[in-house]
Amino acid sequence: MMPDTIARPTILIVDDEPAQRELLARCLLEWGFDTVQAEEGEEALDVIDDRHVDMVISDVRMPGMTGLELVSAIRETSVALPVLVITAFPDIRQAVDAVKDGALDYLAKPIDLDELRDLVAAALGTRRADDDPIAPTPSDLVCESTQMKHVLREAHLVAASDATILITGESGTGKEVVADLIHSWSDRASSPFVKLNCAAIPENMVESELFGHERGAFTGAAGTRDGRWATADGGTLMLDEIGELPHALQAKLLRALQDGSFSRLGSDSTLHADVRVIAATNRDLEEEVAGGRFREDLFYRVNVVELHVPALRDRPDDITPLARQFAREFTGDESARISPAAERVFLSYPWPGNIRELRNVLERACLMARGAIILPEHLSPRVVQAVRSPQKDGATSQPGGTTQTLAELERQKILETLAQCRGNRTRAAELLGIGRRTLIYKLKSYAKDVSDEE
Repeated sequence: MMPDTIARPTILIVDDEPAQRELLARCLLEWGFDTVQAEEGEEALDVIDDRHVDMVISDVRMPGMTGLELVSAIRETSVALPVLVITAFPDIRQAVDAVKDGALDYLAKPIDLDELRDLVAAALGTRRADDDPIAPTPSDLVCESTQMKHVLREAHLVAASDATILITGESGTGKEVVADLIHSWSDRASSPFVKLNCAAIPENMVESELFGHERGAFTGAAGTRDGRWATADGGTLMLDEIGELPHALQAKLLRALQDGSFSRLGSDSTLHADVRVIAATNRDLEEEVAGGRFREDLFYRVNVVELHVPALRDRPDDITPLARQFAREFTGDESARISPAAERVFLSYPWPGNIRELRNVLERACLMARGAIILPEHLSPRVVQAVRSPQKDGATSQPGGTTQTLAELERQKILETLAQCRGNRTRAAELLGIGRRTLIYKLKSYAKDVSDEE
């Protein structure tokens, strides 16, 4: 945070969506900046005429004057005023044109808060602080790794807004825990927090579960029933595994996200509910969009802000503390211990099932140990064998008898390709055959500072 004795730079936020403006305003305030808001380009020009602003952040798509037209209008009178445009993927070409016309840079949706913070800090000559405190968390929440602390800082920043959030990550990484925290930190904490796992419900029942149904809407519908959307009115709805949502239902969800309106199955009446949505998925939704399995417009509506929960193997500082916590939980003994040898096994194993798998392994180990100290022989033979025979678990032999796991080979290939592309993440992702955001997640997990020369 910036010292109070120093004048805080003022940033003008221009966007026709109130939730998006409020989200940006809250983040910028937390980072030490003052903000002023405008919902259209003409209003933004009036603000610039009436008061001093140090920077402008504008959406590209707005009714009336577009973000590109706003950039041109600002440049006619304010040559040096930094302007950052925010754009969805289909608008990237326009965003590049905006940069050519005088915009400082562009930021693609979903907004990467780290990237936004760096761009603003660079434009205004301020330094970013990476040691901002995390908001109060439950006493039983394990968060020792810098990777998870970063996720929780971003989660706390966006919690106070009503912006839709997409939480991504492998199965078992703790996406639901992050969603719980976001709701508890939000202004909706005292209202319902409703959850729906889109993958756990038969496809022909998902619409009824989400939006409810009228009597007689289908065989067995003996009466009118509210769905999860109506139940979450005033609160938060978590749509877990949203990538599994039937394509036919995606248009109805898009409508509900846009204005809160929905209809029960079997009814033509329009109802309304005030719902903040947190979605989660272990799929790459960009690939799902490219494959025609997920609507592009829904993707951008859901993915206003994306929080990626790293795999357990990518945050090793959390493994031992989690194991100790599970040991205390399953033994009921606060003094429960794990031997150093067993801890070495934990740190060597790749945990494809993430925290869920670690918990199951500890539950078995505690039963086998019968309350005593947990030793390697109490662990699942599958886990121990995978550590002792890495070549059977995705490792490859190297000259001299050493081995490399697939994860290590992947890391080496990614960094080599990035160096070959001189830090251009977009080009590197194309050569690697992965999405750009997937590449960014990988790089963050490697804790490498790389330049983005787009």
